[in-house]
Amino acid sequence: MTYNYDYSKLLGRMREKLITQSHLASVLGLSETSLNRKIKNKTEFRQSEISKICECLEIPNEHIDSYFFNH
Repeated sequence: MTYNYDYSKLLGRMREKLITQSHLASVLGLSETSLNRKIKNKTEFRQSEISKICECLEIPNEHIDSYFFNH
């Protein structure tokens, strides 16, 4: 099942902050493969993961929708 969210803005923010998928996966306590599956719309992000990502990438609460729920 795919969820069809566009994570390009999230990936751009990771580049801006010089955060690799490997580092972010470590912050989340996930394998790189698990994080990649989420970014590729194979599995969903959990609310707790979104919160940790926002903290790590300094994404304000009012911008969460544009990073995680953009189709």
